[in-house]
This record gives sequence, C-alpha cells and structure tokens, in this order.
Amino acid sequence: MKTDLQQALKKYYGYDQFRTGQLEILESVMQNRHTLGVLPTGTGKSVCYQLPAFMRSGQVIVVSPLLSLMEDQVKQLRAKGFKRVAALNSFLNYEDKQQVTRNLASYDLLYVSPEMLQNDYLISRLMQLEIQLFVVDEAHCISQWGKEFRTDYLRLAEVVRTLRNPPVLALTGTATPEVQTDIQHLLGDLEMEKHIYPMDRQNIAYFVQEVQDQQEKNETMLALLRKIQAPTIIYFSSRNMAESVAALIRINMPDMACAYYHGGMENEDRILIQQQFLAGQLQIICCTSAFGMGVDKEDVRLIIHYHLPNDKESFIQEVGRAGRDGKESVSVVLYSTGDWQIPVHLIEQDLPEQSSIQQLMRNLYQRVKAGMTDLPAYELILQHIPIGETQWRFLLYQMEKHDIVKGNQLQYNAQTWKDFLEQIEKLVGDRKKHKLVQLQRMKEWVYTDTCRRQILFAHFQRTVRPASGRCCDNCGDTLQDWETVPVSVQQDAAGWREQLRFLLQQ
Repeated sequence: MKTDLQQALKKYYGYDQFRTGQLEILESVMQNRHTLGVLPTGTGKSVCYQLPAFMRSGQVIVVSPLLSLMEDQVKQLRAKGFKRVAALNSFLNYEDKQQVTRNLASYDLLYVSPEMLQNDYLISRLMQLEIQLFVVDEAHCISQWGKEFRTDYLRLAEVVRTLRNPPVLALTGTATPEVQTDIQHLLGDLEMEKHIYPMDRQNIAYFVQEVQDQQEKNETMLALLRKIQAPTIIYFSSRNMAESVAALIRINMPDMACAYYHGGMENEDRILIQQQFLAGQLQIICCTSAFGMGVDKEDVRLIIHYHLPNDKESFIQEVGRAGRDGKESVSVVLYSTGDWQIPVHLIEQDLPEQSSIQQLMRNLYQRVKAGMTDLPAYELILQHIPIGETQWRFLLYQMEKHDIVKGNQLQYNAQTWKDFLEQIEKLVGDRKKHKLVQLQRMKEWVYTDTCRRQILFAHFQRTVRPASGRCCDNCGDTLQDWETVPVSVQQDAAGWREQLRFLLQQ
C-alpha cells in the first residue's frame, strides 16, 4: 500500500516524499478506518482525502466550512487536470445546484457545507452513490462553531448514519485532547484511529506589543508594515474596524495593496479578494476570522492580531497561516487593557439571555394556544423578541433536540417545555463559563513573562520544540534586525468581474 500511495503522490502532485503524518493518515483511510488527523496548519491535509478520490472508485464527500475555501480547492484541482470535482454551496444559483445534484455520480470529489447537507433532496441523491469516504475538513469547527454559530455541524452524525456509515476522516490543524474527544463524540461516538502531530511551527516567532490606545496601536501597526513589507494578514474582531483600518493603511501606505475581508461581504467579492491575495495582487488583508482557513499561500510573513481571539485554538489556527514555506515568519499581538471587553461582549452576543429565552417560549406558547403550531421564521421572531441570529440558531437546534420542534412544527407538552427551560439555563451558563475560561487562558498568555511558545502549546502537546530562529519577545528576541525581501505587487489589469469569471471557469 505504501508503494502505491507514493506512486500516486508522484503521479498527481509530483512529490517524491510525503510530509509528516500524511502517509500514516492515508494508510488508515485506505483501510477504511474512521480516522482523526491533527496536522499543523500548512502541512497539506487535503492530500489525505484527495489521493483516495484519485485512486479508488466511489465518491469522497468533503464537508468544508467556507465557500471561498471550497472554490479555491476546486479551482486548484481543476488546474491540475482533475475535472471530476465540484462544490455545492450558496454561491451557485438554483440551476447550477440542480445541475450538480443531478450529476453527482460524475464527480469523484464533492465539497459541501454542513448546511447544504440538511437538504433532503441532496441527501436522497447521495444515498444512491457509493461513498468511499466522508471527510470533515477543519474539524475543530464542530466543537468551536457547532454549539452556537453553525449548529448544522452537530447534525453531521445523523448524516453519516443516513449515508450508511461510510468511513469518516476528520482533519484539523489544532485540537486539544478535549476537542479531539468532542469531535469524536459529536460525529457519533466513532472509534477513530488517531494520528496527532505537533502543532508548534518552529519557524514562527511570537511577539506581544502593549499599546496605550488605538492611535498608538495604529502607529505601531503601520511601523511594522513599513519594516516588513511582505504578505500580511491582520485579524480583527470587528467588521467595521477591518474596513476602517484597511482605509487607514491605503492612505498611509499607497504603495502597498490592501483590502478588507469579512463575512458581511458579497460572495463574489470575498472570492475575488482571496484570489487576488493568493496571486500577489494584494499584499495586506484586514479581515475577521472568516479569512484564511485553508488558504494555500506559502509566503505570508506577518500575522498581526489587532484584536485578540477568544481562545488559543483560534489564535494558533490564524498564526499558522504564516510561513508555510518553512521560512521565518512572525506573529505580533497588539493589545491595550480595554481590548478584553471586546471578546467578552462577543461571548455575550453568541448566547441568549435567560430573559430572552423565557420571552421566546411564552411567545411560542401563545401561538400553540391559538392553534398555530407552525414554527415562525426568524424575521417574525425578531419583531417580538430582541434576539440575534446566532442565538436563534442555537435555540432552534436545542428545541429540535428536546422534541419541542419537529419538522418545523411546534410540539407542546407542559413537562417537556418546563424541563427544557431548566436545562437550557444550565447549558447557556456552562457554555459562557467555558468560553470565559478559554479567554482567560489567552489573557494569561499575553501577560506571561516566560517563553510564549512553551505556554501557548503546553495544553496541546506534551513537549514543545525549540524555535528554528527567533522564539519570542520573552526569550529576548526582537524584530529590529529582521529583514524580508520586499514582494512586488502584480498589477490588476482586468476588471474584477472578468477576473472572477475566469477564476470560476478554471
């Protein structure tokens, strides 16, 4: 088997040797075992499911979290000559979705979102296929996003059962032992063969810069950008701040092409910006966490966190997008004491207040009493109860789980509703406590006076390797003498619509 895999690697990718962990994960997959693989960001996780699609009959289904990530991977595969690949997502219009769905058997590799897998017609079509492998890419999203933001991740176990239990491969770049257990449990308590590899990238150095206010933060950021002048990603917790800081950079550094990216943008604009960054037409991206997952750009040298992430897992994922070519790269966190209120506010936004839950249940009870058992749409709920869309998704999933909602119909039982209110209060409290603990760990990392590398990865692995170059500011390292070769920005000759049309036809 090893020889066959190596020959396939050479044939399809032109490489003579596998990267760390790829061969072991592939051998497990090819033996039809449920597999959990944790490989550092940028080490080629996609090979672990693409090769089986090339080598064996039957379809490989890949659950992917981001539309732009799906489109990029499909484009790359088609550019390599692998045409039997498609993506099903919200970017496609109705006719294109129908075209792909009707011809599923003609694709060996199909990328889908977890939300798309809730479509009964699609599931009925998938059930007619010989699915050789069910992949959950960026599997940490099950634990990190599934419990509030994207509850359809929690329905994947049911999807796997409906599709007659094909082998499952879960892949991620970061996962504590607790998250690994969470992934297994939420995928249906699968017995998974684990292949866990060190997440500490030795070529990335860590620096924290304290600033007094936003003005000093902006000045420090601009000084870093002028010094390093290399492909850079700057992360924000706020969409508005990502936009305003991108404008600030364009004003102060007109020679460096900069754009913003966040989930509130049109799909076409997001895909275009990602492709421009990959092609070297943009040098700096100001973005929220929606950007970067799975982006295959080797020469990102600098990751700046304008705002701090809520947890170490997110931070490691985002920093890991630098230095994929193995060359020295840098993470810089800019913070001031007031910054801690931002993630606390975001945690509060993710989960509903008890008063909102009680108000919602009273409203639904009045509907049942009036003989209206159909579940109202979120827009109608919002007219009566100030509840965020993320909070609504969380509550809807929990109501379905507790048999209060079935098939979009309300099911009333006095005891069931009473139990639900008691259980949901505890669940919300536990989730908020968990998130605040994760945030506190991040805060402790910022304020530590010992090696940042050791503290950052201690919760993920038993030993932490020494840095191959600079380590961190607490180990006496600085950026004063660090120099990079300035990257020339390619000119954007064609209009964006023409570029996008070309990219999506590849």
